[in-house]
Amino acid sequence: MAPPTFPSRTTRAFPSSWRMSLLIGVYELLWHLMLPVFLLFLWRRGRREPLYRAHWSERFGAVTCTLERPLWVHSASMGEIRGAAPLVRALLAAGYPVWITTLTPAGRTAALKLFEEAIAQGHAQVSYVPLELGWAVRRLIRRVRPRAALMTEIDTWPVLLTTIRRQGVPLCIANAQYPKKSIERDRKWGGFRAGIFPAYELVLCKSETHAQRFRAVGCEQVVIAGETRFDLPVSPQQIAAAQALLGPWQLATAAPGQRPVLCFASAIVGEDEQFIEAIAQVQAGLQAAGLPRPLVVYVPRSPQRFDTVAQLFEAAGLRVARRSRMLDATLQPTPDAPDMAGVDVLLGDSLGEMYFYLALSQVVVVGASFVPLGAHNVIEPLALKKPVMVGHSIWGIEYPGVEALAAGVLQQHMTIPGLSAALVKLLTSPADYAAAIAGAEAFYAEHGGATARHMATLVPWLERR
Repeated sequence: MAPPTFPSRTTRAFPSSWRMSLLIGVYELLWHLMLPVFLLFLWRRGRREPLYRAHWSERFGAVTCTLERPLWVHSASMGEIRGAAPLVRALLAAGYPVWITTLTPAGRTAALKLFEEAIAQGHAQVSYVPLELGWAVRRLIRRVRPRAALMTEIDTWPVLLTTIRRQGVPLCIANAQYPKKSIERDRKWGGFRAGIFPAYELVLCKSETHAQRFRAVGCEQVVIAGETRFDLPVSPQQIAAAQALLGPWQLATAAPGQRPVLCFASAIVGEDEQFIEAIAQVQAGLQAAGLPRPLVVYVPRSPQRFDTVAQLFEAAGLRVARRSRMLDATLQPTPDAPDMAGVDVLLGDSLGEMYFYLALSQVVVVGASFVPLGAHNVIEPLALKKPVMVGHSIWGIEYPGVEALAAGVLQQHMTIPGLSAALVKLLTSPADYAAAIAGAEAFYAEHGGATARHMATLVPWLERR
């Protein structure tokens, strides 16, 4: 299919009305007035995460760019920059230098690691995105001179986007989504944020559902390109390390029979106690079925919670082994590693090793779904052909959540007893487990190729700039 054609520039100015310009002006004024409070907030966050106190000049647009007319790519968080990584790598491979901005220290650190080679070769640079101050954004634009700006996911910072457009920088968004919950919130607050979306001259969105929503709020050029997270490379080193431990730890692999393994991935505050209850119910169910006591691989979302989570599990009578204390840098057991036969929970107290934890497991429960926060990424476990379960809150993964539920590769459970019963059923039924694996494999294959679809539209659009 031929890529779509575009006019040399968008036919609609932004902001499109004096009312929107006034609202954005008031919003920016409030940012100036509240700036001391926000800086104090950053400083206090720096007590727990020291990187919040570093590189402050970047937050005011004071950067030094050595790239020639780079493409400015902004991904706010660690999750967003990891999701955009296949697209960024494709852009670099196509010869586009890339200036990457993020909002959080975790995102900045992830970007530096993900694109370390490109940075060393002088093809990419990383900084914080400027605060919502027009003069700070203009300073960054003057110093970087971007060919175009590409945001990811759902960025609607009014001053950032308005200033980019007013400075004549072409603006688009990739991996774009407009969740139903966001629509409801925007309507509640008068639709101000919905009015920011038309700033984008090109929207590369995840699904037809999202495309309809972007068109409904006035976006002119909308293309369904999918989700580039489906093209993330799986770490062969982490997979190999996990497979090497399955035998010595006597863990089940392709089918139930040995010691069952379940993973709780990206668990957050408010879920630990619920998941401890689920673990107890699964233990009882597997014991009744005559299976060994399961190994639980538990990966908290935030590293600041590692110690707290370990204490919670120990207080519940569960025997905990921490990855940081029992495995070396190559994920091999240390000389003083415990006998895993006596361990109930392997606590994943490390960063960047999710594929290792997933590869150890037979079934994965994804966190932020048993509290009203919309669930974290389900694509990584699907990439490893793992059955995935979530709770009642999945608005944050509307795509591919809706499609995965319809295909039967994602199970949603509204209560902890329902989740526990489903886990026991899956871990005690070889036929059900085999069907779930086959479904996950087919689903993942069907939704791959999003990076190529993004590039097929994005490159012609860029070349007209």
